Amino acid sequence: MSSHHFVKDQQEPAVFILDADNLSFHTISPLLEWVPTVLVSEAALDQVMSWGIKIDVILATEEFQAENQHLLEEQYPVKFINTEENNFLTNGLDYLRSTDHKAAHLVGISHLKALELQDKLDLMNLTILDGDWKYYPVKSGVFKKWFAECNIHIHGKEGMPIQIQNENGELILPITYATILEVPEGNTRIKAPGIFWIGEQVYS
Repeated sequence: MSSHHFVKDQQEPAVFILDADNLSFHTISPLLEWVPTVLVSEAALDQVMSWGIKIDVILATEEFQAENQHLLEEQYPVKFINTEENNFLTNGLDYLRSTDHKAAHLVGISHLKALELQDKLDLMNLTILDGDWKYYPVKSGVFKKWFAECNIHIHGKEGMPIQIQNENGELILPITYATILEVPEGNTRIKAPGIFWIGEQVYS
């Protein structure tokens, strides 16, 4: 992965790593298969560099940049994006939009931040990797998928009613802080009057 210096066409979802604590290379390597643009926050940088991944953008405070100018040569052609400590996510997404990226995997952020991303979803396709769970938004209000028997997490605006149909029958309930749903093998259809997110456990 250390030599992807060819010009990228921004069609592959970028990989934006905000926190690498409790994150293994095994978890993230499938996202790197097609050599996407890789953004890393200063907090995750040491861990990500230890994997030998080619990094394209480092989001960092002015202080961090001043102390780590050597990275510009060691990770060439990496670039720094100046950011305040609490604005890594916003600044990173703004950068991706400005460079015409259409999608991004957000790695190492809480799925609880998903609702803060609603206004970005008209502009980009976003997924969240939070620990062992991958979350993706349902922007149309209707979701249908075949599942093996498993648990899924439905995340959305507190109290929003959702309609669930599968082999177990039909159920209508309000979304709560942690709406975990046991789904049987087969097709599950979920409908709601607004955007909601589906979480699937992708690593065990």
